[in-house]
Amino acid sequence: MPQPVLFTPLKARHLELANRIAIAPMCQYSAENGRMTDWHTIHLGQLALSGAALLTIEASAVLPEGRITHADVGLWDDDTEAAMRRTLDAVRGWSTMPIGIQLAHAGRKASTNVPWVGGKQIAPDAPHGWQTVAPSALPYAEGEHPPTALDRQGMDRIRDAFADAARRSARLGLDFVQIHAAHGYLLHQFLSPLSNQRTDDYGGSLDNRMRFPLEVFDAVRAAFPADKPVTVRVSAEDWVDGGWDTEQTIAFARALEARGCDAIHVSSAGLHEKQKITVAPGYQVPFARAIKAAVSMPVVAVGLITDPHHAEAIVANGDADMIALARGILYDPRWPWHAAATLGASVLAPKQYLRCQPSGLRDLFTNDGASASPHWTRTDDGRYV
Repeated sequence: MPQPVLFTPLKARHLELANRIAIAPMCQYSAENGRMTDWHTIHLGQLALSGAALLTIEASAVLPEGRITHADVGLWDDDTEAAMRRTLDAVRGWSTMPIGIQLAHAGRKASTNVPWVGGKQIAPDAPHGWQTVAPSALPYAEGEHPPTALDRQGMDRIRDAFADAARRSARLGLDFVQIHAAHGYLLHQFLSPLSNQRTDDYGGSLDNRMRFPLEVFDAVRAAFPADKPVTVRVSAEDWVDGGWDTEQTIAFARALEARGCDAIHVSSAGLHEKQKITVAPGYQVPFARAIKAAVSMPVVAVGLITDPHHAEAIVANGDADMIALARGILYDPRWPWHAAATLGASVLAPKQYLRCQPSGLRDLFTNDGASASPHWTRTDDGRYV
């Protein structure tokens, strides 16, 4: 049988990927003051044994007020960096899977409760609440406390915080950085005319609305090692009339690529409470297809991709270069194994699990000694090589 495209390698800058399956960032709302806990070691550890090509750490706030909830992971000081290092030390001891991080600021969608207790906004003067910021003083939902419109000083502070988090990511030896400009969070809020009603150089025209997200990208790209990828996640559509759309996303993607962006991860929605989404398997793939036709950098598709044959068709037909899994791989942490079995491919598995290979699939598992010894060496100054 020919090798399935889903299980062929891909390269981004100097990062070599074994296949076309990415694990997307998934918020766990289980941190303490921005610091990772044992839950993150368990969560990331199991996913790092899944056989996917790469693993992305959940949206990590670059400032405390940039968290979605009080239980979000952060990377803004030495304590949050040290906690993340402990988790990475444990995971890397048993997996060679490349690990990256999504750097984020929630903007007006910050200061909310964790999802399993409702996820509603918490008032600034209530426990676990704080004053949110945004491009304009427009709340996300009717009845919410409005954000403060950012001035130039506030924007500079956020831009510099993204760059500082990128430097911390480099010290942690992370393989790539993804900038979160999707799902209605701060950078998406600058992009969309529904949330950005500024009258200065950062609002109005498309070029103006893209200006601050591009400044953040430039700052991160300059702060992160030149041989490692910097990528961006976008929402291609607001699913609201008059909002951000695919045509504007293409213009943004081209501007990012011109600045050295290494890949774009295409999602949608999250900006407005009145969004109307037509959901079906692969419902966001057409957005990825349109963007891929306009740029040469790798494009990642996401959105109810659960069937291996469907995933193979997406990459084989050229709709995207990779597919990303989030909720699907939480439900089935061995999805890449099962996809490889279905498509007749091979996948990396730790040596401790080799005995579970089904007798009828003798070529399913490969092993490179990844489970025998740590992949990384920590230097005296705390870096990983």
